Amino acid sequence: MLTVLLLKKARKLEAQLDEQINLYRKLVAAKGDVNEKDLESGIDHLLKQLQHVNSQMQIWVSSGSSEVFSHTLTRHQEILHDFTQEFYRLRSSLRAAQEHASLLKNYGVSDQSKGDLEDGSSAEQALLREQAALSRGTGQIDNVISQAQATFGELVLQRSTFSGISYKISNVSSRLPSVNHILSAIKRRKSMDTIILSLVASTCTFLILLYWLSK
Repeated sequence: MLTVLLLKKARKLEAQLDEQINLYRKLVAAKGDVNEKDLESGIDHLLKQLQHVNSQMQIWVSSGSSEVFSHTLTRHQEILHDFTQEFYRLRSSLRAAQEHASLLKNYGVSDQSKGDLEDGSSAEQALLREQAALSRGTGQIDNVISQAQATFGELVLQRSTFSGISYKISNVSSRLPSVNHILSAIKRRKSMDTIILSLVASTCTFLILLYWLSK
């Protein structure tokens, strides 16, 4: 069944993401001079795959699946949102740590050579201050981008939720005309039964009167 396959794939991707993000968290905590690009690329690829699976499940929900599956989809969307936010937060922290380490390294080189370059030290200090300001600006931009991406994930989740609600409302609305038709038919049938009973009662009363008058 398609739903079972999608759920299995989603759980497998979530398990892989949990493992990869834990590795990435350790890398950020170590703050070592390592190549994190491959790990970041792998996590980003897994996030996109999980988003695609969730989109397929959303299509299935919109086509009229069970209420239970709709709640299950919402949970998987929340998991994707949490993984995405955590990945962006860790990546921003790593970038800030790398920028800080680079500044310290450049400052150390400058400090060692300032005896020979006394006249140029002020210019180097100004350059370092400018680089620090740029690094802070870059970190702030990364944070803004991360927040924007997290907000986008929340909007996607809300859109999926509202789509499910809209489908349910449309489904109920589509059924209401038939329900109203059935109720109207029952009312008409009840009215006809009342008229027939009244006619039968009147006829019986009339016949009884004729019988007594004829005696």
